[in-house]
Amino acid sequence: MRNSWFRCAAIAVLALTLGACESVGIVPDAPPPTAEPSARSNNGGLIETLFGGSDQGVASGGIAVNSYLWRASLDTMSFMPLSSADPFGGVIITDWYTPPETPNERVKVNIYILDRQLRADGLRISVFRQARDGGSWQQASVDPQTIRDIENAILRRARELRIANLRAQ
Repeated sequence: MRNSWFRCAAIAVLALTLGACESVGIVPDAPPPTAEPSARSNNGGLIETLFGGSDQGVASGGIAVNSYLWRASLDTMSFMPLSSADPFGGVIITDWYTPPETPNERVKVNIYILDRQLRADGLRISVFRQARDGGSWQQASVDPQTIRDIENAILRRARELRIANLRAQ
């Protein structure tokens, strides 16, 4: 009897702990937080971010990350189904995508925008690949060049968007 009470109590504590993690936004897949955006970037704080220059995400697009990187990421990955997009946390998660030319492979991409400034190190990308083995999907390796190609495509698109915005002013 005492063992079953202890087991029930342990399960209850575990359930409450997991529930608390979810309610405060702890996500196992997410990158570790580094600092508040105003501390990470040298942009003069929240007031300047809200009313300052056009490179800042909040000022130009109502989002908490760099609007050019955000839009470029969405544009670049637009061929893949979107699973989740959080403009305030800077996280874009695609669903599994199977290219028509390789029906026995599928990929998933997670994009993390880490800064309010348009910088190459403000972008982190994770690519997951699976191959069909019989009737089930198995994890497969991802060529590091694939990740660099996606990063470069996003950065190139972000530069294009910024240049177009500057010319329009």
